[in-house]
Amino acid sequence: MFFFSISDLSVASVARRPLGFLRRASASGACGARGFVVAMSAEESSALSGLRIASHAPLDAAQLAGRRKCSRCGASRMFFCYSCCALVGLEARDVPSVELPVKIDIIKHPNETDGKSTAVQARLLAPRHVTIYTYPCIPELDQSAENIVLVFPGPDAMTVEELWEHFSGGGKPRVKRLKVTDADPETRRCPIQRVVFIDSTWNQTTRIITDERLQALPNVELKSRRTCFWRHQKGCPDTYLATIEAVYYFLKDLHGHYFSEYEGEYDNLLFFFSFLHKLINKAKQAAGKV
Repeated sequence: MFFFSISDLSVASVARRPLGFLRRASASGACGARGFVVAMSAEESSALSGLRIASHAPLDAAQLAGRRKCSRCGASRMFFCYSCCALVGLEARDVPSVELPVKIDIIKHPNETDGKSTAVQARLLAPRHVTIYTYPCIPELDQSAENIVLVFPGPDAMTVEELWEHFSGGGKPRVKRLKVTDADPETRRCPIQRVVFIDSTWNQTTRIITDERLQALPNVELKSRRTCFWRHQKGCPDTYLATIEAVYYFLKDLHGHYFSEYEGEYDNLLFFFSFLHKLINKAKQAAGKV
């Protein structure tokens, strides 16, 4: 089971606090947005350490400069406008652009607060591949033209490893299970072209998941992982992921199974998330809350 939404200390609330303890951009960080490995402190989650993340120097500079008005709606924002899905105080060259092997459609619950959703981060970092819809609007899902899956747990949900078997068999169960690694290398080609995610609190998912337009989609569930989100929702286990984490882990598993050994190809999807994780944890430490 997954929790695809986050209810967090907002970027705005953290940005208003004095954060002189934040690291300044290093000389090496000024070299550009790509090719850096972010070093995490010992107290930060190991799941975010060692990622091949672009330099956070532009985010450091933008944070020190303070909030800016969004050029589209005029709202005061930090780093990006979650309403307009646009960068604020940053240029396109300041953030990485991630190429994905599949199209990603994110269906956001209408009651999900834009400022508390990480879905916009996926759109900003992989704009050619990620589209966000606000329910009841959903994408046209033509299963006769492409193989599509919905990432959602359930009794009939398959794993990423079982995707090839499902689609190569026309969705019919096989008597003998066939491992992709044991098959002809040609069959290791990615068997899907589009993936749908739901951006909603767990309690709000019923309205979307029961929509008849999604009923024909095969479900895929992720391996259990602990979220790195900095504030767990009351009553939810730490295996409920933020949307951007769910997208990242799905792609990481997909790549490792159907393309080649994973070498950080999609780590930059966590560009904003890892920075905010660090920023908010330091703010908590300064306030004596950690």
